[in-house]
Amino acid sequence: MAITIKKAQEIAKLSDANKIVAKTLEYLTCNIHPGMRLKELNAMGESYMQSLGARPAFKGLYGFPAGVCTSVNEVIIHGIPTEYALKEGDIIGMDIGTEVDGWYGDSAVTIGVGQISKEDESLIACAKDALYYAIDIIHAEMRFKELSHAIEQFIHARGYVPLRGFCGHGIGRKPHEEPELPNYLEGNNPKSGPKIKNGMVFCIEPMICHKEGTPKILEDKWSVVSTDGLRGSHYEHTVAIIDGKAEILSLS
Repeated sequence: MAITIKKAQEIAKLSDANKIVAKTLEYLTCNIHPGMRLKELNAMGESYMQSLGARPAFKGLYGFPAGVCTSVNEVIIHGIPTEYALKEGDIIGMDIGTEVDGWYGDSAVTIGVGQISKEDESLIACAKDALYYAIDIIHAEMRFKELSHAIEQFIHARGYVPLRGFCGHGIGRKPHEEPELPNYLEGNNPKSGPKIKNGMVFCIEPMICHKEGTPKILEDKWSVVSTDGLRGSHYEHTVAIIDGKAEILSLS
């Protein structure tokens, strides 16, 4: 597994790209409201990224048609912006990638539209809290499988399950690099596989399901739901390992 080690100046470039992701997510979060169409939300996001000097990295990536993944309610990840108008009580995951001078940024949030149910608040909190828990416990020489196992245990302790078949990932000159970072332990031994090292940069992104972690891809060939048919949530940050700890790059 070829996990690249970034130099300080390269991490600074990645930070520039990620700050624009963070600012764009904040901008959209502040402007989202019932009645807003997903295509309108996407257009706002793409325009804002470009105004800050970034290219919307997801647009055209693997054929994806938009710059903002808009995942509503049962859609956990990779939702395509449509003419759907958001309603009070919906939840929406927004996943954004940027490219600045050949370096990539990536982050995601799930938020409520207007007033949402306590059940949905807990679902969203699980994804967010699992992300920050993972960031807090990371240290150099920890194995990636140990991190995956810890995330899985955290999610289960909250009464949810991780979405399977999709994962966090390295990032740098490409939007997706080694390693893959599932939110669950693959195999039986968390003490196996590559270790986290200073200079590594990767995305952690818990994806939360209520009962079943088995994914199902909808007819649009992108939107991912759980086979339980229930709502899901997703949070993501890009982090760099500096002085043995994880530093979040995707903050404004």
